Amino acid sequence: MKKATFGAGCFWHVEDEFGKVKGVIKITVGYMGGTLKNPTYKDVCTDKTGHAEVCQIEYDPQKISYEKLLEIFWKIHNSTQLNRQGLDFGTQYRSVIFYHSEEQKKKAIESKKKEQKKYKNEIVTEIRPAKEFYKAEEYHQKYLQKRNLKTCFSGIKSLLK
Repeated sequence: MKKATFGAGCFWHVEDEFGKVKGVIKITVGYMGGTLKNPTYKDVCTDKTGHAEVCQIEYDPQKISYEKLLEIFWKIHNSTQLNRQGLDFGTQYRSVIFYHSEEQKKKAIESKKKEQKKYKNEIVTEIRPAKEFYKAEEYHQKYLQKRNLKTCFSGIKSLLK
C-alpha cells in the first residue's frame, strides 16, 4: 500500500469522491500543513493554524496509479480558486498536494503543468512535502456517507440545526 494526501476544499467532499475509486483502500480525513500540534476542527476553522483539511488516502498501486489519483484530484475541485471551494473559504480549504516521496513530487508538478494548459486563470494548488497528519475527530470520518448526504452543503446545514 502507498499513501497520497490531498486538500481540495471540504474534506467530506474529497473523501466521498475518492471513496468511489477502485484501488483506494482507506481514506482518513484530517489536518496537515500547519504549525499547531493536535489541532481540532474548531482550531482549524479559526484560519490561524496553517492546517488544511485533507484526505490521507491509502491505495493499492497495482490497482490504481498515483497519476490516476492526481487526475481525480484535479477533476473534483476548482484549482484556480485561492483558499476557497464553493461556499467554503479560508486557508483550511486551499488546494494542496502533499507528497510522500520525490517521485510523487515530480508527478504532482508534471500533472499541475499539464492541468494548467486547460485554464486561463493560474492554478493556485500548492505542492508541499507531507508533514505530520492529524486525524480529524471521529464524527468527520465518512461524514456524508454516515448521514446519507449527497453534498457538503447539506452536511453543513445539518451541523447548524
